[in-house]
Amino acid sequence: MTTNSPLRVYAPDEIRARLAGDLRHWRLEEGVIARTYRTNGWKGTLMAVNAIGHLAELAWHHPDLRAIYPRVEVRLDTHDAGGVTDRDFELARKIESVLQWRPGREGGALEGTPDDPAHAYIFFDD
Repeated sequence: MTTNSPLRVYAPDEIRARLAGDLRHWRLEEGVIARTYRTNGWKGTLMAVNAIGHLAELAWHHPDLRAIYPRVEVRLDTHDAGGVTDRDFELARKIESVLQWRPGREGGALEGTPDDPAHAYIFFDD
């Protein structure tokens, strides 16, 4: 579902203020919000890119991604609005919640990835 109503484009100071909350690992850079996720190698990079791609396609909002051996760089803005909008903040929060999910720390039946470095594929921001 799409809407024809214009999207509000946020000013740089507003963007920085919003990022300071639950998106503190994101930054304003060249008119977009950006985040770098550190991975443990190519396998982790591909897994992160695929997860982000899945979320973006579901949201029908497409980030610029840069897949590099030990990291994934994500850049979000709303191209047709000409800047950063609520769409970007919402997708950033969803990406953040999925890539930083640590089920082993939540309790419950899901153990999560072992802390052994041999099983690490992404570095978590604690």
